[in-house]
Order: sequence, then C-alpha cells, then structure tokens
Amino acid sequence: MRNIILSILGILLIVGAYFIGKEISNSKKKQRPAPEKVIKTVFTDTVQNGTVQIIIPANGNLVAKRRIELYSEVQGVFKSGRKLFRPGQEYRKGEVLIPIDAAEHYANVQASKSLLYNAIAAIMPDLRLDFPEVFQKWQNYLNTFDMDKTTPKLPEMTSEKENYFITGRGIVSSYYNVNNLEQRLVKFNIRAPFTGIITEALVTEGSLIRNGQKLGEYIDPTTYEMEVALSKTFANLLKVGETVQLNNLEKTQEFTGTVSRINGSIDATTQTITAYIEVKDKSLKEGMYLEANLNAKSEPEAIEINRSLVLDGNQIFVIRDNILDVIDVTPVYFSDAKAVIKGVPNGTIMLSRPVPGAYAGMAVKPYSSKSDKKTTK
Repeated sequence: MRNIILSILGILLIVGAYFIGKEISNSKKKQRPAPEKVIKTVFTDTVQNGTVQIIIPANGNLVAKRRIELYSEVQGVFKSGRKLFRPGQEYRKGEVLIPIDAAEHYANVQASKSLLYNAIAAIMPDLRLDFPEVFQKWQNYLNTFDMDKTTPKLPEMTSEKENYFITGRGIVSSYYNVNNLEQRLVKFNIRAPFTGIITEALVTEGSLIRNGQKLGEYIDPTTYEMEVALSKTFANLLKVGETVQLNNLEKTQEFTGTVSRINGSIDATTQTITAYIEVKDKSLKEGMYLEANLNAKSEPEAIEINRSLVLDGNQIFVIRDNILDVIDVTPVYFSDAKAVIKGVPNGTIMLSRPVPGAYAGMAVKPYSSKSDKKTTK
C-alpha cells in the first residue's frame, strides 16, 4: 500500500513539473510586432512637352588660324636686324624677320648681270646693220639697264629672224639665269607675310643657317580656331556660320565663336566628324583649352530630363494612383547628365529624381518640392 501511494505521488510530481516548466517557457516568448508597411515619398514632375534646344558639349585647344613654320631656302649667316628674333616679338606685314648675309650671292648676281649687259652691247653693231628696224628698241633697253636695280624684261621680239639672232647669241639664256639669281637673292631676307608674333625661335643672330633648316614659328594672334570631334550622329545637324558659346575651364571667361568649317568625311576609326570653331578675342592665346556648346537643332514635342531617369530598354517610371509604372519613350539625344526624350503624353506624372530599388507596382507617396513646382508651371 505504501508503495502504491509513493508511485502515485511520483507521477503527480512529474506531471506537475512538466506543466510548471511549460508555463515558464511560454512566459519567456515575446510576441513580435507585425512589420509596418513603408511607403516611400518620391519627387515628381508633371510632363509638359515643348521645344528643346539640343546643345552639344565639346572641348579643344586653340590654334592660330594663320600660322606658318619658318624655313630657310638659302644658306648664310643670320645677321642682326632691327628687332631681336625671339618668341613674343611682334612684326608688321612685310617687315624683315630674318636677314641672312647675301654678300657672296649678290656678287654672283652682279657678275651675271654684267655678262648679260656685255652680250647685248656686243650685238648692237650687227643689229644696226642687219636689223635696223629693231636697233632702237634694244638701244633703249641698254639705256634703262641699271646694275643696282632689278634686271628689266627683255624687249619683245617681233620676227623669227630677230628671235633666232638674239637667242643664238645666248642672250635669252643669260637673261633667265640672271632672273633666277635675282629671285634667289630675295630669299635672303625672310619677311613677315602678315602682321603677327613669333611663337618659336630656333636660331639666333650670328648662327649659320643652312638650306632647309627650320627657323621658328610665326602666327597671327588675332584669330584662332578650335578643332572639335563630334559624333557622326550630328553630321547633318551642324551648319557653317552657327554661333557657338565658349568658356574657359574655370567658367570665368566667356567667348562667342562661329563654326567656320566642317570636315566632309567621317573618321573611320572613331566614327566622329571634325568641326572648326573660329573665335576672336584679345585675351585668347594659342594652346588655351576651351569648352564649347554647339546648338545642334531644336527638337519639338520633347522634354529634357536627368539621364539617370531613363531605364534600360528606353523606359521611364511614371505614377498612376500612387503606384509606380513604366512606359516606353523615344530617346532623341543623350549628354553626360541630361537626356532629351519624346513619346511622353502631356500631364503624365513622372519621377523627377531617381528612387533606389524602384520597381513597377511599388506603392509611393508623391511629393513635389518648391523648385519642382516652379518648373511645371
């Protein structure tokens, strides 16, 4: 009997311990609150199509429109002139840039002229006897012949006999030999072809200049050109004479230029077309780096938005009943930061700023900032 009572008490103790442990366990479990549904607030804009001016950004370095590299066609010593041949030195049109010692060549010219004069003088008695009708013409030529001036052109020969007689005495060949030497004598003084400035000087006074040697560079500092490479897409949009706004990198100076030339071919490697922008300003220097904004064309019934708003597949997010949706658009032009698109109906509410993790069907709460409201009016 005693054993039975002890067994019953043991069973009751075990059952009681089970229920007490379960109660303690349940009391430690905390009820997790149900997550609240978060609705993102997004910035929106109401679409109003209009005419968008497509502006193509470009950049490049200025190069003088008129620039020449100076080379020597003769040999001699660089003589000192009125001005020192140095970078930054200015010259007027026709002024001597580089005078080269021509004493030896000048002596050869004078010797050849003397031989020509003597050859003509030697045939004068024969002309008096055999060609009296042309004698006075050649006599007048000798009277005007001056050794210190350029050799005058030979008298025009009016008959075959006169031509054979004069040519047979070697007078014509002597004349052209003198003419050739005189032409070469002019090259000993290199003159400025236009008013400009020296930008590079490779020789100094007293240097021995050789035939074909580069002497320096000379530019006209009043007019510059900037070469820009543009996508072939705009080959038919650019026009010669278009006004272009330019500025320096610091945005502190602005200049106005015009499209002066457009290359007729497209670079096969880069698929770009080259345009040249002409600009004039006293503050400009060769080699300056400028940025340009070219007016390509006006696109009607289009809008300009942030480029990041255009999704893969040429779509954008719009809002319908506080739910995000996507619609297809037609891109017209992309720049680094902006995109010009068409195909969005007027009055459509679209995102004005990107939303991280956005997807079609996402619930949102539209909000228009003051700046956005101003742009939609």
